[in-house]
Amino acid sequence: MNLREMLKSGAMLAPMAGVTDMPYRVLCLEAGCPMAVSEMVSAKGYLLAPKDGRAAHDLLTVDPAERGKMALQIFGHEPDVMARAADELTQTGQYALLDINMGCPVPKIVGNGEGSALMKNPELAETIIREVVSASRVPVTVKMRLGFEPESETYLELGQRAQRAGAAMITLHARTRSQFYEGHADWTAIRKLKERVAIPVVGNGDVTSAQDVLRMLEETGCDGVAIGRAAQGNPWIFEQAARVMSGRSEREISSQEKLDMLLRHAAMLSAFKGEHVAVREMRRHIVCYVRGMRDAAKLRTRVNQIDTMDALRQTVSDFMLGAKCE
Repeated sequence: MNLREMLKSGAMLAPMAGVTDMPYRVLCLEAGCPMAVSEMVSAKGYLLAPKDGRAAHDLLTVDPAERGKMALQIFGHEPDVMARAADELTQTGQYALLDINMGCPVPKIVGNGEGSALMKNPELAETIIREVVSASRVPVTVKMRLGFEPESETYLELGQRAQRAGAAMITLHARTRSQFYEGHADWTAIRKLKERVAIPVVGNGDVTSAQDVLRMLEETGCDGVAIGRAAQGNPWIFEQAARVMSGRSEREISSQEKLDMLLRHAAMLSAFKGEHVAVREMRRHIVCYVRGMRDAAKLRTRVNQIDTMDALRQTVSDFMLGAKCE
């Protein structure tokens, strides 16, 4: 795979827990996303859990439409465990890339010395990358932040170590762990990393529109852009990004199209995870799909009170028929 050519064709879907499962990745890929990254998978959890269990099914299942366009993200802090998981997970050829999470800020993950905690220990991080690269049958990429604290930013050192260890690409979320998702992403850091390493660098952070994709590419010189929260309930952002990257104008997305997609997403999620789980998980997605629409708050309130797909479909249909859409 030529990563630079892939990155030129559009923006990537960044990994998000509870969001980038198989159904939503498929929707984003259909909209023009060239590469979608899975929810993160614990390397140790994968090795210890039953391979035919529900958790493994939900996290590891790949749709045929994703082949060659999907990266699996793993996390952990033990080099040998990470390498064993990489070996097993890449045997099937389902995944185009294997991504190592070194940026998750969640306390439970950080408390185990994983995710962004690894940025405090660049030597260990390099060892993990090297071991995973050696074990993996597909290219290995790394997602990181600027550092753990503002005064101890290690992204330039870790970027060089990742390249030396054999990483094929780095995605930099331009915030520190202490920022979580607050404040502003430091795009100048993306430029600095791009100037320091030869492998492709993908920028991430504060990309809320297709125009932001272009602006990040121009301001930082990065090879590609990964979109996270702005893609929630908005797979069209990838279509729009691909259009503006190729010099075309953006297409306006109607409220009716958004609601139709909402229902399709719900149906796909129900087929994948079952009705009960799908209805519960769609609540967070619906908030994003209807953002900015008239009476959106009322729809969100009603949806939070239902527990069947029939009720969800009826509620959304009533919203449509009530002429609440533009």
